[in-house]
Amino acid sequence: MTKYIILAIIILIINFIQSFFLPSGGIYADSLSYFEIASDLPNPVTNLFPVGYPAALRGFFEIFKDYFWASKFLNTAMILIIFLFSYMKRFYFRETVLLFTGKTFLFVFSIAISEGLFVFLLYFLLYYLYQILAEARHSYKDVFAAAFIMLIMFTVRYSGIYVYLSLLIFAVFFFFNNKDKLKQKKILMVLVLSGLGIAGYLLFNLKTFGSFTGENLRGKPEEVLPIYVLRDLLGTANAVNPYIGLKPSSNSIASLAFQFFILLIDMLVFIYFLRYFKKAKDTGQYDFHKALWIIAFGYASCLIISGWFQQIEEMNVRMMAAANVCVFFSFLILYFKIETSHRLIWRVGCFFLAFITLYSLKSPANYFENKKQIEPQMSKFKNKKFLYNNERGGEDAYTTYYIPVIKKTFQYKHTNNQKGDIKQSIAGSINPKIKWLKYDTVKDKSQVLYTSELSFKK
Repeated sequence: MTKYIILAIIILIINFIQSFFLPSGGIYADSLSYFEIASDLPNPVTNLFPVGYPAALRGFFEIFKDYFWASKFLNTAMILIIFLFSYMKRFYFRETVLLFTGKTFLFVFSIAISEGLFVFLLYFLLYYLYQILAEARHSYKDVFAAAFIMLIMFTVRYSGIYVYLSLLIFAVFFFFNNKDKLKQKKILMVLVLSGLGIAGYLLFNLKTFGSFTGENLRGKPEEVLPIYVLRDLLGTANAVNPYIGLKPSSNSIASLAFQFFILLIDMLVFIYFLRYFKKAKDTGQYDFHKALWIIAFGYASCLIISGWFQQIEEMNVRMMAAANVCVFFSFLILYFKIETSHRLIWRVGCFFLAFITLYSLKSPANYFENKKQIEPQMSKFKNKKFLYNNERGGEDAYTTYYIPVIKKTFQYKHTNNQKGDIKQSIAGSINPKIKWLKYDTVKDKSQVLYTSELSFKK
């Protein structure tokens, strides 16, 4: 157990310092929207994103007076709480630590996005579902806790409704296949109570903002071209893979060939995981594992379909975070229960922790130096209301990689490493009231701060 405690401490440190070496500190376009909503609280002016994550950010901002540090300490607090809770409650501590060696937890807790808080809450929802489905407890505290967490998940990400719908699908199968009246009653109560809460939040949005989930603000979805459908399907299939989530932005033949190679790995991982899932019948926890898998597949299916009808980014590690956590956690629990030796999964977890960390820092930068250069320039633009990156399509920054085995080099354009994107992210975190624009549509250009007006020293 000692080595898992040490690994947990290492993970905590890595997640805390990792974004220091990212050009924008792990702050991206969506982060700026969250910062803007947080700065408007307690009187938000938009429901484009739900208020849960901005409210958490605002709480930490009141302590640190900086949204970068607010997001950083919020993420760190969530990781620490999960580890302490798992250890003190004896809720699969080893499995929980290894869950953090995978791609999802390492990603969502290192940058400023709502998925971190979403999967944090998901972890506790799974705990209370476990108490309901796998433990013979007569208390209803688990029911109220699960229902409350389900509601809060929806206030963090609207896609929480897909977790709810997936749990509803599970309940249908559960009512037909399990005759335990007490468990049936508890699952039904979770769905009814959380459903009422979600409905109440939607009605609040409708009354306050005139829409349920900001659907009138999202714009029209991109044209559904075959290449983007293919990329979405590949991204969704990758949800089963706990460690590898590489997805080049290019649509070249070489890029697609690489993604199909990853798909082959995903299929092998799925078959391997399925072998363990089939053995769950002998553990007395089959209903719990069925719930995890149904949530994973239901969430992934609903999300990819919704992506074709509204303007959201393509399916990737971030979008599939909840699905990946459910499948991976189920596998880890079953692996430790079935296998007598756990050396292999320990070594694999440690290897990928190192690999994913090094990969994310393959082009290390100094966030604090970048911020130091941009911060004094922002005083000249206090009256600007909008922020627009007008440096897209200009002189792109490419990273050169050397492959020693074949002694070849190649260049790759990392979207978030472009100067305009970095300037936009840092400027927006310094002034959270400024609204970033996807398109330069404001008629009064004097109100717009263009990223070309900010500069880095060469």
